[in-house]
Amino acid sequence: MNGGDVTSSSAATSGPPPSLDWRFSQVFGERTAGEEVQEVDIISAIEFDKSGDHLATGDRGGRVVLFERTDTRDHGGSRRDLEQTDYAVRHPEFRYKTEFQSHEPEFDYLKSLEIEEKINKIRWCQPANGALFLLSTNDKTIKYWKVQEKKIKKISEMNIDPSKAESSSSPPQLVANGLPADKAHGYLSNDFSFPPGGIPSLRLPVVTSQETNLVARCRRVYAHAHDYHINSISNSSDGETFISADDLRVNLWNLEISNQSFNIVDVKPTNMEDLTEVITSAEFHPIHCNMLAYSSSKGSIRLIDMRQSALCDSHTKLFEEPEAPGSRSFFTEIIASISDIKFSKDGRYILSRDYMTLKLWDINMDSGPVASYQVHEHLRPRLCDLYENDSIFDKFECCLSGDGLRVATGSYSNLFRVFGASQGSTEAATLEASKNPMRRQIQTPARPSRSIGSMTRVVRRGSESPGTEANGNAYDFTTKLLHMAWHPTENSIACAAANSLYMYYA
Repeated sequence: MNGGDVTSSSAATSGPPPSLDWRFSQVFGERTAGEEVQEVDIISAIEFDKSGDHLATGDRGGRVVLFERTDTRDHGGSRRDLEQTDYAVRHPEFRYKTEFQSHEPEFDYLKSLEIEEKINKIRWCQPANGALFLLSTNDKTIKYWKVQEKKIKKISEMNIDPSKAESSSSPPQLVANGLPADKAHGYLSNDFSFPPGGIPSLRLPVVTSQETNLVARCRRVYAHAHDYHINSISNSSDGETFISADDLRVNLWNLEISNQSFNIVDVKPTNMEDLTEVITSAEFHPIHCNMLAYSSSKGSIRLIDMRQSALCDSHTKLFEEPEAPGSRSFFTEIIASISDIKFSKDGRYILSRDYMTLKLWDINMDSGPVASYQVHEHLRPRLCDLYENDSIFDKFECCLSGDGLRVATGSYSNLFRVFGASQGSTEAATLEASKNPMRRQIQTPARPSRSIGSMTRVVRRGSESPGTEANGNAYDFTTKLLHMAWHPTENSIACAAANSLYMYYA
């Protein structure tokens, strides 16, 4: 299939919804022209919480930054202003909330291995008592964080009588504990008793707590359970457990127990020379706490049921697309590797991203994907160049809208694609992570009519030079949009372009 030409057998409404008109909403950490981006500031993880009122990002410097939504609160204002907002398109607005250092660089002395502080994944947990909870992980260690408002206690006043303080020309000289110097020795004798009204000159501070400050505290550290780099963490719907996955194993943890985990998937062969595939991503089912899926570097997705056995060596279902005859090349296995999987909100579908395509799978149908979307098919002639500069190993994330009607993923030149996922939909938008997301779609006069599907076909026929976008701009493989997240209840997307966080709404 080409571009937005999607064949889908998924359940849908009477007709496909109209295409969305995407607009710029906000940007955090925008770069100025010519500004050099520091490696530690590059965003490496993005995640909305279930309510959509909070957004978390992690970066290569091991920091987690939290944003909170501001447009859902009571706006107030005049009746006329409120009436105007009914007609205007309201969209999520966020503001910076707080940040904290989640991970520090470490060194494994036994393996002589440096462990970088880069945040690989962030997952929100169930909030409680006004506090926010989240999991963050680098290559080796997972941490459970609690972020809560704490009242700051300050001394606001002393209980000295102001009139007496003004009448005394010079205050008496005091020593430690506030005693007058001439009575410091033997002042409190054994037969001393306090007068009924107290001592007027005794000064006691009055402590008040008016200001509040957000404090992040690490509640648990889950370490020493992975020999290989952690690529995924995912919460269970039971609110008590989560999984972590590396190249060869998936472990099950209880949030309250940090010194023990259960290995539920192990694909490590007896002889490592027999290793043919590795785990690339793992995700819990959003509703059933006994089910989870994990993807592999061979392009397959396995659905497992933890009720079957303690060690889930066998899968319940296997999702993979048969290879087209005669299409095999040196790059076939590399580009087939799945970099990310996501369940739809109802758990009925799984969205997967490999290097060239997005695929939508129905968990009740393992014969093949119900829909495929080509993300950047015109790069296929340049796979050799992409292999030489290691871009072919880039791991792009994917996301679904809360209603399951659309899917999105990133590409190069800070572009991202949004496709319609309902039956019969031909929606396919290409947007740029900038303040003008539609500027890459300005058509030059010599180009054919504007259509993502037709553009992809034009490129595949070779009428345009390889490695160019549909409007003739050269592709920049150094600027890539790897990380993005879709708001759980609204058509709003957050995506990371280097150290900048861009937000769009429709």
